Amino acid sequence: MFSRTATTKSIWNTSAELKRLKEALERADSVFIGAGAGLSTSAGFTYSGERFEKYFGDFAAKYGFRDMYSGAFYPYKTLEEHWAYWSRYVYINRYMAPPKPVYDQLYQLIKDRDYFVLTTNVDHCFQRAGFDKERLFYTQGDYGLFQCSRPCHMDTYDNEEFIRRMLEKQRDMRIPTELISRCPKCGAPMAMNLRSDDTFVEDEGWLKAAERYGNFVKSHRAGRVLLLELGVGYNTPSIIKYPFWQMTAENPQALYACVNMGQAVCPEEIAGQSICIDGDIGGAVNELLGV
Repeated sequence: MFSRTATTKSIWNTSAELKRLKEALERADSVFIGAGAGLSTSAGFTYSGERFEKYFGDFAAKYGFRDMYSGAFYPYKTLEEHWAYWSRYVYINRYMAPPKPVYDQLYQLIKDRDYFVLTTNVDHCFQRAGFDKERLFYTQGDYGLFQCSRPCHMDTYDNEEFIRRMLEKQRDMRIPTELISRCPKCGAPMAMNLRSDDTFVEDEGWLKAAERYGNFVKSHRAGRVLLLELGVGYNTPSIIKYPFWQMTAENPQALYACVNMGQAVCPEEIAGQSICIDGDIGGAVNELLGV
């Protein structure tokens, strides 16, 4: 229903858009947050550059990749190498706190509101910051969970103990063979619970969160709903971006707000119900808080 023409509205620190967003937040009956990778990037979870060199300089020198994502999909010859990389990767992106308090500040901004969070991020930063678990839907999985790689069943398993042990015991970019985690039912190697192909396990927790998300959408089709999109790109726009546009178009009282560095756009059809802020999410949240 939307045209291919999008419009960039303004830059957050040189316009009145933040003032409009603050007023919209105060008036809103509910806040529906859609969060993508740009939010975690604003919080300091960068996957290349200085942070990559700090934690993966040895891997870069040996294998030749130049960012964490490439390392995650590298065809390691052994599981010992694979899990040496992944244990380090998961530890710094799931069990270490983000360098900047963007998630904590966002929580302070909306904690007393009727809110729900839909996110493609898998780093668990929302729950660490205090967001109610019952108001979160991590659609793409969680760095903190293992699943069977086949998968032979639909359960997932907390992995913190395994990850910390792998991290502690690895030497020369390999873990000891005995630390390779295997499925307790079929013995196959475990895998990360991340949606990268059709083996992704939607466990009981995922299904319940999906149901709560559906219920929130159904019960907030009318009224002053603020659809606050933070750092969502175009890798998987059908999960957050397109549904947010659709919900805005179907509800004359809804307001769509997009905060994103370089990609703050909306369709012309909902431009009158939209606020687009081209800038850093952390800076925008600070402004809204008056920090």
